[in-house]
Amino acid sequence: MASINYKSIVFKFLKYTGGTIVVLLALMFITPFAFSDKIEEQVKKTANKKLNGELNYSEAKVSFFTHFPSLTLTLNDFKLNGSTPFQNEKLITADEIAFGINLSSLVFGEAIDIDQIFLSNSLINIKVNKKGEANYNVYIAEKVTAPKEEKSETGLKLEEIEITNSKIIYDDQSTNIHIDAVGFNYLGNGDLSQAIFALHSKAKIEKLNIIYENEPYLMNKKVDGDLITKINTNSLSFVFEQNDLFINTLLVDFTGKFDFLKDGYDIDFKIKSNKSNLYDLFTAFPPKYITWLKDTELKGSVDLLFTLKGKYIASQNIAPDLNLDFKLKDGFVNYKKSAFPVSNLNIDISTKVPSLNPELLMLGAKNVSLNIEKNYLKAKLKMNGMTTPDIDMVLSSQIDLEKLNRALGIPNLELKGMLVSDLKAKGKYDQKQRLFPNTNGTLNLKNGFIKTQYYPNAITNINIVSNINNQKGTFDGLSVLLKPAGFTFEGEPFWVEADLKNFDDLNYDIKAKGTLNVSKIYKVFSQKGLDVDGSIKADLQLKGIQSYAEKGNYSKLQNKGTLELRNIKVATEYLPKSLLIKEGIFKFNQDKMSFNTFLASYGQSDFKLNGYLQNVFNFIADKNGVLKGSFTLNSKYINVDEFMSSTSSTPVATSTSNSAPKPVAQETGVILIPSNFDLQFYATAHKINYQGLILQDGKGAVKMKNGRMLMQNTGFNLIGCNVAMNAAYQGITPKKAVFEYSIKATDFDIKRAYKEVKMFREMASAAENAEGIISLDYKIKGRLNQQMQPIYPSLIGGGVLSIKDVKVKGMKMFNAVSKTTDHEALKNPELSKVDIKTTVKNNIITIERFKFKFAGFRPRIEGTSSLDGKLNLKMRLGLPPLGIIGIPLTVTGNKDNPKVKVGRQGNEIEETQDTED
Repeated sequence: MASINYKSIVFKFLKYTGGTIVVLLALMFITPFAFSDKIEEQVKKTANKKLNGELNYSEAKVSFFTHFPSLTLTLNDFKLNGSTPFQNEKLITADEIAFGINLSSLVFGEAIDIDQIFLSNSLINIKVNKKGEANYNVYIAEKVTAPKEEKSETGLKLEEIEITNSKIIYDDQSTNIHIDAVGFNYLGNGDLSQAIFALHSKAKIEKLNIIYENEPYLMNKKVDGDLITKINTNSLSFVFEQNDLFINTLLVDFTGKFDFLKDGYDIDFKIKSNKSNLYDLFTAFPPKYITWLKDTELKGSVDLLFTLKGKYIASQNIAPDLNLDFKLKDGFVNYKKSAFPVSNLNIDISTKVPSLNPELLMLGAKNVSLNIEKNYLKAKLKMNGMTTPDIDMVLSSQIDLEKLNRALGIPNLELKGMLVSDLKAKGKYDQKQRLFPNTNGTLNLKNGFIKTQYYPNAITNINIVSNINNQKGTFDGLSVLLKPAGFTFEGEPFWVEADLKNFDDLNYDIKAKGTLNVSKIYKVFSQKGLDVDGSIKADLQLKGIQSYAEKGNYSKLQNKGTLELRNIKVATEYLPKSLLIKEGIFKFNQDKMSFNTFLASYGQSDFKLNGYLQNVFNFIADKNGVLKGSFTLNSKYINVDEFMSSTSSTPVATSTSNSAPKPVAQETGVILIPSNFDLQFYATAHKINYQGLILQDGKGAVKMKNGRMLMQNTGFNLIGCNVAMNAAYQGITPKKAVFEYSIKATDFDIKRAYKEVKMFREMASAAENAEGIISLDYKIKGRLNQQMQPIYPSLIGGGVLSIKDVKVKGMKMFNAVSKTTDHEALKNPELSKVDIKTTVKNNIITIERFKFKFAGFRPRIEGTSSLDGKLNLKMRLGLPPLGIIGIPLTVTGNKDNPKVKVGRQGNEIEETQDTED
């Protein structure tokens, strides 16, 4: 038997193996060069046909070694823009994106199949605007109705997706949801070549941020998950079958589906966490709780179920249903090893919000309870709806707030006092229908104490003894008893006793005494630097029934005492600025509240009031109560522009989590007068500013009633002329008001009026170069827009403009007449003792016929002009010496370019009908 030559066998094996490797390596180097043009050309062709977004890259490279052993087409500096309306913004940017090429399709097929995608150091920036329009609709789907053609282009048959060290931004302004995923790493495997395939994947996120309505819910959270996702590429639908996610240390199971619609989403999410630890739950909370968590011992078993199901289409106001069930058993909380930990903490809450509509809220808190030693707190609540909720509530407590505060570690807040409550309420709250839940119980606080970080001193000696009762389920059956309620602050005690019954016709017995330092009390609860100031000193006894005041039975009321205000700022929905009450003493006597030397300011305006108010208590207690009163008002200066109401436009949502919100735009609005004011003023004002118009020495009577303001026999000095006027005004909405106005002004300077009065310039534009003295007696009514400017088509009125001695210089109309008739003297006519009667309607000023004499000529003018300057005047130019012979003329065009021709036929000006009553 011949001996085996092992050395020869090994040599041959190495020889052939080495040769094979060399050939393979040679092929791996040669193949990319041989097929690179074909690969790049077909990928470009497919991208142009299938992508509805601009695509750019710096260079393309085909190689086996970029993602060995896969043959890949790598595009460096990859940029893909989004779909309309985000076509100018980036959807995906990456240092490189690589497409894995199927070798058999490259060598033997007409088309190239891509079966892998590698994305590294990328930014995926998904945006949705307020209308629900998204930037990710860049893929042009094939029309399924067309017959299939032979494959001749690049096909997408993915088997693997790998994303490394990338960032994903999801900014949806239609839902106010913002998500950042930083350090995003993803590996997905599956038969992605099928229309419907299962994707097995692993995902890791170094930092996950979720922000809703500018409030952070998750910040800098680590996520590690194993996922199984079914994807339907035809409908762009995702089904999440099994997804185990760790958010920091909290394990959650995430299942459901997500379908992309043309103008929104179809969502069915379920997030579940069973038998989790309370501590693990808090590791997933926003960052501000993490510091607290380091010093807190937490125990307890948590069951959590969150579902979100339905379509979300912003443009159609369609939203999904939200459900949240939360259960905590045997909870334990102890902050910084307090001697009084919270134990037996049990919470069982179920919340449903159909269509994400708060008005459809269904809240069921079956059990909220805890113990601190022998102290306890127990609560149950069932509530359906928000504005008019159905309520079923039980509250029972005997709890030491100081022990509770220490156990929970509530930051920057110090509480003390024994809270004892036994309260039940069941029924519907509906203010319009005057329904109030059946209620019975007490709510008492003994030796209360509160101190915050915002102010160095505490509110002490807080004692409240209250009883609430209602057996009828209506407002008239409600009674509230406070005996007493009081506290001490900055050494000043304040207490109040109140016995209130029948809130439909309030029967009240109130006593209050003490000083409230509004500024310092506000600082206890708010941050420093906010501009709030003032103090109130009270010594009041109020007793009576609301209807006594309504019916005028003032003798049955027993109201007396004083209320002294100093440096109080009052904010109201009707005014854009705060009203500062510098000082004022109110004296109560029956139903009257008298004002004694009441000094106030509003912006630049100042006021001094003396007078009285009536029906004050009824006005405060009942939204339909009418506030009556009579005052004398004196002012050195009033700036009317500052009283215009303001409306806020919607803030623009930011696109990044750390961006500051953009400022809210402000729009002016008309002055709105509350409909439940019945007030009379006799006012004098030394100077009034309105839209740049300065009125001097104004005086007159002003009435406010039913949302209207009437000015009667009002006089003021305007441009050196004494003016008398009457007016009526009513704000209908913040953007619309109506008015009636009459004015009588004698002998004022026309040149000065044109220069200083904007409305005069607009309505008497022909007076631009006139000089002399005129008088005006005019009545007009119409509407104002939100800038308090007149809407010209709405104006209706008429009156007389009396010309005493006026010289017209450089007026374009008379220049044109002079040029047409070849009479130089007509360029600068002089008018004396001429009455011009006009009416206004549908944006047209109708001028009745009037005559005047000048330099032997006897002109006669009549016709129409529009408030925007169009002309249609008929003129007869009577020639010297007696005007018996005349030349008929028509003036058309506009005030800036009048056209004069001989004849009687002009061009009618089209009326502009008012589109609103």
